[in-house]
Amino acid sequence: MTTHIERLVQQLDGESGESYDARAELIHIGSAATPAILAALHSLGSFGQLTAIEVFEEVTDPRCGPALITLLGGDNSTVRQWGASALASLEIEDAVEPLRRAYRACLERQTPPDESEPVAIRWALTDLGARSPVVPSLTARLQAGTGPDSPGWPSARFAEIIDDLADHAQVILYSQLWRVDAGHTYGVSGTGLDRQLDWTAPWEQLVEEARAWSLLEATETPVADNIFVAPTWIDRTDLHPEW
Repeated sequence: MTTHIERLVQQLDGESGESYDARAELIHIGSAATPAILAALHSLGSFGQLTAIEVFEEVTDPRCGPALITLLGGDNSTVRQWGASALASLEIEDAVEPLRRAYRACLERQTPPDESEPVAIRWALTDLGARSPVVPSLTARLQAGTGPDSPGWPSARFAEIIDDLADHAQVILYSQLWRVDAGHTYGVSGTGLDRQLDWTAPWEQLVEEARAWSLLEATETPVADNIFVAPTWIDRTDLHPEW
């Protein structure tokens, strides 16, 4: 069995079809495959590591926590991003300080805060209770009114949410649209506006530039009872963390 598992692990780096089949079988084997994956993880290429992360999340074996933490220091930003998300989904509490280090590394590399890696790390820190987003009262109230399973805020209230966040010195990075139909949630194409912010500008200027871009998006956002908007925003402390 061990030889078979080791062969499957190596196939994670193969062509997409071969890798997918190996992934499915490793998930079926479950936690018995974890030691072999951990042993080979750092010899795999980025594609194999990404697929291994998917296996870890499906199997939900906490033994993979230390290995996922080491991936935060790797060279591939997508692997770091997926590793951060997996640490949160697996509730690896020891990951908080490594995630903070990984986030500081993003800041030192001057990675724009709206790129996938810092977004994933912030959400991971939030999920693990180490970061508390600023949610103004109106924004919180409008979301609460949509129910616990809502994917966001009513699209008809988009402009109000934008102003509420900006009035509380929050920079809106981007917004996603969702449609709920017969209990299922589907992504909706956005406006396609190519927003660009100058991250060297003063915070107050960033707030107003983000407000202007978002309000422009709001004018082109479809309004319906089953269309929801989910903005992603940051506070000043996300660019200058005190931890």
